[in-house]
Amino acid sequence: MDTALDWYFDVVSPFSWFALQRLDALPSEPALHPVVLGAVLSHWGQKGPAEIPGKRLWTYRVCVRYAQTHGIPLRFPAAHPFNPVPYLRLAVAAGCGRRVVHHVFEYLWTTGVDPRTEAAVAGAAERLGVSVDAAGEASVRARLRSETAAAIERGVFGVPTLAVGDELFWGNDGMDFALAYLAEPAVLDTAEMRRVAALPDGLADRG
Repeated sequence: MDTALDWYFDVVSPFSWFALQRLDALPSEPALHPVVLGAVLSHWGQKGPAEIPGKRLWTYRVCVRYAQTHGIPLRFPAAHPFNPVPYLRLAVAAGCGRRVVHHVFEYLWTTGVDPRTEAAVAGAAERLGVSVDAAGEASVRARLRSETAAAIERGVFGVPTLAVGDELFWGNDGMDFALAYLAEPAVLDTAEMRRVAALPDGLADRG
């Protein structure tokens, strides 16, 4: 079994912040891949949960409850959703290692900062020890575009997503599934798992 690990995230996602806390449970360090969630959702013709009013409030409540029950620091930013691109570019400019990614998430998801402001972007840059201008360099912009395109090509449809070899595990709750698969790959090879993988689309002829 291919056990290469790749973790796809966007800092706009509180569920990515939660899943980040769980990466130490993995048997090896995953490669970290920053992606622009909006571009991913657009490619697949999806809306984000925060774009649907009732779902937005429910999602926020679920996040607050999850953080409280799991002891994870959380204070929603002053506006959400927000444009994550400046922060993703800063992470790329700073090397996008685990420490860097943690600092960006921590800044956005525990301080109540208003991510729409230039001051907030400057504050994130200061934490990472890079200049705001570094985030605008052509190589940084190209890296974020290529990471997003590669994620879409791989089939990533949301964040966080953990890839274990060819298998994708989506969401913070998908971490449990991924850990089970790493411990016993046969969890994806039961009779019912094989059956649902081959189910026909009952609405394929709609139109």
